[in-house]
Order: sequence, then C-alpha cells, then structure tokens
Amino acid sequence: MKSTIANACRLVTACLARLIVVDPAVAVQNIEPKHGAAPARSRPQLERLGSLISFGGSMMAGTSILCVSALLILLFDQPKLSAEENGITLHYTSGGSAAAIAAAGFNLADVQYVEQLNALPPGMKGLIWLNETSGVTPRFIAKVKPFIGNAKLFGFRLGDEPDITGKYHSPAVSPAALKAEADWIRANVPGAVTFITLMDMGSFDAPSYMNTFNPANTGIDFFGLDPYPVRGKVFDLDFIDRTVEAAVAAGIPLNKIVPVFQAFGGGNWRTYTGGVKDVYKLPTPDQANQMFARWATYTPNPVFDFAYAWGSQNGDTKLGSTSPEALSLRAAFKAHNTAQRSQ
Repeated sequence: MKSTIANACRLVTACLARLIVVDPAVAVQNIEPKHGAAPARSRPQLERLGSLISFGGSMMAGTSILCVSALLILLFDQPKLSAEENGITLHYTSGGSAAAIAAAGFNLADVQYVEQLNALPPGMKGLIWLNETSGVTPRFIAKVKPFIGNAKLFGFRLGDEPDITGKYHSPAVSPAALKAEADWIRANVPGAVTFITLMDMGSFDAPSYMNTFNPANTGIDFFGLDPYPVRGKVFDLDFIDRTVEAAVAAGIPLNKIVPVFQAFGGGNWRTYTGGVKDVYKLPTPDQANQMFARWATYTPNPVFDFAYAWGSQNGDTKLGSTSPEALSLRAAFKAHNTAQRSQ
C-alpha cells in the first residue's frame, strides 16, 4: 500500500507540474490525421484540457479534478489483474518468436494458434490476436473456444485501432459489437482479459478519442494508446501527455490504459506533425528511456505494456531487426523489461 500511495503522490505531482502551466493565449490549430486516419478540423487547444472538466470552473479546478481522479484510481480502483497482485508487469510485443522476444525480456507473446500458445516457455503468457470486431459470430466463437482453460492464456486482443466511422478502416465497428465479444469472453473464458488499441481520431497537436470506445460502452478491460513521439521533425514527449489527457477525457481511466512504446522507424510509414507530412524515426536508447519515464508518470505499474513492434511490416526498422541501431534499442527495452519494480 505504501508504494501505491507513493506512486499516486508522484502522479499528482506530475499532473500539477504538467497541467497547471497553460498559456491562455493559444491560437486555433489546424488538425491533421495521424496515419491519415481522421478528417482535418480545427479547434482551440484549450478545448482539449477543458474537456477534462465535467462542470464549469477555472483551469485550476480542472487540473485538480484530473489529479484527484488519478489519485482515487490508483488507491481504490485497481483492476482485478493489477501489477501488484501479479507481482510483475507483463511486457508484450507484436511478432517475433517466443525465444527471440524472451531474450529481450518480453514475457507476453503475440499468439494466433493453440499450438503456439502451448509451445511458449515457462513464465510466458499469450495474448491471442483475434482480429474480430463484428460481434459474437460463429467465426469469433470458433477462434476463441480452443483457448478455453489453457493455463498459458492471458487474454484476447480483439482488434487493432477499430474505426467507429468506417471511413478509414472498413467496415465500421460498433461499441455494441465489441461489448458482445467482451461479455462472451468474460462469461466463457474466466480470467482472460480483453484488449484493443485505439485509433486517434484527432491529430498530433490535439489527440481525440471522444465518442469512440471506452470501458463503459464496450466492457473491454484494457485500451492501448500509441502516441509515437520520435519523428523526422521533432521528438515530442508531450505527445504522450496530450494523448493520455484525451483518453481520460473520453472516459478511459488511467488503470485501463496500456502504454504502447514506439519501437520502429523508417520504411514507408507516413504521418503528419503540426500539419506537415513527416516520417517516423527509430528511437535511440536515450529516447526510449525518456518515453519509459514519461509514461511512468501516468501508468507506473501497468498490468502490461506494449512495444510496437518486433517485426517489420512496411519496410521499417523494428525491435527485431539486426542493425546496430535496433540492437542498441533492444538492449534498452531489455533493461526496462527486466528492471525490478518496487512493490
């Protein structure tokens, strides 16, 4: 309990340091889509912080609400599978063989088939990639049933950045469909968690998850946020802050958030930074350590975290690459993954 209180106090301090100092003379910004994922729009930057306030009042009042909420979540709203109960934060990466990722300190594997799950080494759990977001269909049930009762099962990753609009990823995904899946898993696979990564419907300057997916409308246990701050034009750790604030404003508590760490760069991925086309860069070990530290101000002991990604998908360099830069980054992740956490 002492460590929980200490973590809560550190979080409140971080919130105050980061949110109280706000320039009131912020101009309206143009908003561009991340990964081309959302329509362009504009709004005052102050609206982002204002949306965290559920009643009228000053910016100071809004800051206090967020910090007090964070304190209450840490002290009284721990999830069933908290890191403290498990004794360890699990570390997940997508792709890679069990042996390869275990050597880098990962203990939660990306799995699709029962044979893969059964082959995991002792101490490693499996997060099943379902890629099912259409509700409890016969195909969904057929994919889930083989894993029921498997001791190495951690949970199910239902989908990656489902699109509630259907404009960017087709077909459109409804909260009701995800809730039906989460409820079915909860009823039929006791102890298994459900997880999705969220699509940022805003921009680098003003992320937004409003009116998309949250615990209340889906029943999903955990939500991955993937602000990738290392780009050709900037290295902006505050992108993490803006993203977490947006998620909390959209109804996702801090203890339901899974940090997604950038572990890729180069290749054919494109994005926008401040309205200008940009590229991603592979983080240096120092940049990775800064990302870990910034995320820890919000989720000091998450149930699991997520390094995206191990294998290349679009000509990019990733954590599983053999370049000197990737090997150095892998060492930084291993140090993070195997560090002793105070309880």
